[in-house]
Amino acid sequence: MTSEIKQGEIEVEVAYATPEQQRIIALRLAVGTTARDAVTASGILEIFPEIDIDTQPMGIFSKPLNGKGRPLPEEYVLQAGDRVEIYRPLQIDPKQARLERAKDKAESKARTAG
Repeated sequence: MTSEIKQGEIEVEVAYATPEQQRIIALRLAVGTTARDAVTASGILEIFPEIDIDTQPMGIFSKPLNGKGRPLPEEYVLQAGDRVEIYRPLQIDPKQARLERAKDKAESKARTAG
């Protein structure tokens, strides 16, 4: 973006990634815009129609907007330079993935020992 920002505007980004591609969209929005409004304004929902902004988690630079430690996306008012990230659902539970890796490692170790 150019350095000429109008008064009452901020520059932010909206980001989403799939295993195949990543998109970061730079925007200029009015001061007071929420994270959810930025996602809608970015046009990213047309690029990735699988995004469901009602159910998919969002965050600002890896800090979740979950209503616990930080506001929800529809409540979080963006600051200049913020990057709204839309997170994909997990393919496998991280705990389950660790169990699978440990099991594979144990089986591999048993094969080489025996």
